[in-house]
Amino acid sequence: MTNRLALALAFLVILAFVTDRLLTQGAASLFVARKFLVFIDWIAFWR
Repeated sequence: MTNRLALALAFLVILAFVTDRLLTQGAASLFVARKFLVFIDWIAFWR
């Protein structure tokens, strides 16, 4: 992965979080965080 691609992806992620915060007060980020925790639990079960 080149530096340019890494910076572009980082910019898109930050832009998504900022947009989520401005439009939905962080509801989508909270949803993704909760689903990620469920996923981590699921992965830990199979380990």
